[in-house]
Amino acid sequence: MEKDFNEIQERVRVIEFNEQFDLVIAIANGATIPAELIRQKLGLELFLLKINLRDSNHVPVHSSPVLLQPIDFDVKSKRILLVEDRVKTGKTVEFAKCLLLENGAAMVKTLAVNGNADYFLYNETCFRFPWIL
Repeated sequence: MEKDFNEIQERVRVIEFNEQFDLVIAIANGATIPAELIRQKLGLELFLLKINLRDSNHVPVHSSPVLLQPIDFDVKSKRILLVEDRVKTGKTVEFAKCLLLENGAAMVKTLAVNGNADYFLYNETCFRFPWIL
């Protein structure tokens, strides 16, 4: 199963947020494209948080998420919208959220393209993202 890119764009257009944010942060690499759509909608800066848990076939390669590159942007006292493509177990999102809060973020809310998060575009059976080749 796959979603059409236009359908996902429309979901981004109509989603409403209950909070104000200072930054959009994508969990790279899977969330980079949807986070850019969200960034455009909100008119905010976008940064990448490079974390790995699974390979390109979604098979775990680590027992827990691993930070691949140190956080090299300022999150202190920022209200952050953390974007992930797919939330299954929530391990990666929770790891990222903890990292950001430990680095001084004032607030971290999550957005998933598909899965359980503070905000989500879909929360259903896994499907193929149109930006995956």
